[in-house]
Amino acid sequence: MSDSLSLYRTLIEFVWQNGIRFHDIRCLMTFVWALVGLILSQQIHLSQWVLYRPGRAKASSKQRQLTRWLHNSKINPSQVYGPLIKRVLQAWAKQRLYLALDSSSLWGQFTLVQLALIYRGRALPLAWLVLSRHSSSIGYADYEGLLRQAASLIPTNCEVVLLADRGFVDVKLFQLARDLCWSFRVRLKRSLWVYRANKPPTKVGRLMPAQGQVLFVHKVWLTQQWFGPVYLALAHVQTAKGYEQWAIVSDEPTDLQTLTEYGWRFDIEEHFLDDKSAGFQLESSEIREAEALARLILIVAVATLYLVNSGVAVVTTRQQHQVDAHWQRGLSYLQIGWRWLRQALAQGKRLFKLLWLRPGPDPHPVFASAKQAAQPIVIISAILLLT
Repeated sequence: MSDSLSLYRTLIEFVWQNGIRFHDIRCLMTFVWALVGLILSQQIHLSQWVLYRPGRAKASSKQRQLTRWLHNSKINPSQVYGPLIKRVLQAWAKQRLYLALDSSSLWGQFTLVQLALIYRGRALPLAWLVLSRHSSSIGYADYEGLLRQAASLIPTNCEVVLLADRGFVDVKLFQLARDLCWSFRVRLKRSLWVYRANKPPTKVGRLMPAQGQVLFVHKVWLTQQWFGPVYLALAHVQTAKGYEQWAIVSDEPTDLQTLTEYGWRFDIEEHFLDDKSAGFQLESSEIREAEALARLILIVAVATLYLVNSGVAVVTTRQQHQVDAHWQRGLSYLQIGWRWLRQALAQGKRLFKLLWLRPGPDPHPVFASAKQAAQPIVIISAILLLT
């Protein structure tokens, strides 16, 4: 059996048993062959994917079929992907989930907005949308539906903490998080107004402590809308880019753990890197239509989930040393899964079909990249608390 056919059979069983359905069986088959092409070619080009699909049809015919699939308006990525991620999250019942909301620009023409589950140094996509615009600046109205959609996939007994950067600061977002019973850790802009009891209003930037200090301010209100009470954590933080001033707003009393939790937001940036230069080469795609790009992201998201799942299975079964030369785990779960798959196909080993993704701390943590190794470190000489 050819490598591509073996992987096809594994993937079609994996997606089917985890709830992925299409309105037409031919759409399902094309989708799985697209997954095969992406994973084996390690490229986003449709012309490369067709090389891994057997059959007598011409390569041009196979490529046209993939193109029609990407532009098929009957295929709704959220409806296809939702059952799969819902099945994954069943294991997270009664757990605390950290969700990162972030955006990424594609060619300066589109903005990809994604909500992802922080997981073992990376992020697993939950929901996304593609906007046709030159600026990465987006408004609450653009992503409100995205958050509500994701909320419908999460077990009702989970604790959810939303992480987001300054570009998403909006009182409406904070209120939606409260309506969904989510906590939040969001970085504020220095220009945002803060209101405190019995004190004059001030801007966030004027509250920043000296370098080496951390300031926790409890029970304040934000903007002239007086949203609150909320809690602030302010500090100078060492990141891969050097020292940055962080002003984190939380719906819960702040402490050093607040800064640590917000720092996990950087894992979605590692995930975007996997989508682009470090993995799937998304930006080499020639597709320039928002809805088609959203379906392309569907293929990338399912491939990501399957490869991370395989990587977790490899490490859990203590087989990572067959594909990872480091003494400790030195590669991301996605890269371990990818290497294992290639080795398994070459050596005739069985591929993983069941879900191995589990909640909780990573039992085998690793610095998967120099960038991740330089994740935020708070340098503290003094801690101040104001209520």
